[in-house]
Amino acid sequence: MIIVHHLEASRSQRILWLLEELGLEYEVKLYKRNPKTMLAPPSLKSVHPLGKSPVITDGDTIVAETGAIIEYIIDKYGEGRLIPPAGSDDRRRYTYWLHYAEGSAMPFLVMKLIFTEMPNQAPFIAKPLLRMIGNKVGESYLDPNIATHIRFWEDSLANSTWFAGPELTGADIMMSFPAEAANARGALRGNFPRINAFLAAAHARPAYQRALAQGGPYPYA
Repeated sequence: MIIVHHLEASRSQRILWLLEELGLEYEVKLYKRNPKTMLAPPSLKSVHPLGKSPVITDGDTIVAETGAIIEYIIDKYGEGRLIPPAGSDDRRRYTYWLHYAEGSAMPFLVMKLIFTEMPNQAPFIAKPLLRMIGNKVGESYLDPNIATHIRFWEDSLANSTWFAGPELTGADIMMSFPAEAANARGALRGNFPRINAFLAAAHARPAYQRALAQGGPYPYA
């Protein structure tokens, strides 16, 4: 049976959603964040050397990285579901978005989170300076880049609710977290009806709701 080593309120929520969409049996092993640092506990290193989530075990097989896990599960258990036909334009788009989500979209969003939270973790005397630096980096570099990516998402959804064709695929499951993270940071408040419709359609799916029940509190939903 697949065991999902699931860090609370994290990107691994996507793996639970994928498994629910495919109707597969699985077990969730929940890991709590350190309340001060919000980092994963050291016990995750007993599963994978980097100590990061998501990671799954499937018998003797260990797979880490969300995109790699999604590819593994769909290839092994999907039976043609959640992936466009090989050689099609939708398959090309699927492969692109599957890798783009973490490779291009998330770095700016993670940096935004770091610069936003940095003053909160600093000594009192350093907070004003770090807040000023964070605001400057955000205004001059991070916010414009995030806005460019979100406009790209919006334009890419011109012909469908989903990123890789008319039906939900693993690429949409991957893209859900960047969209949720951008929304949580207030970046979707402009004129982005398509990306907001994408999120609404994802969150309305019964499998997504079942995954929430399995994974515990998830503030991005």
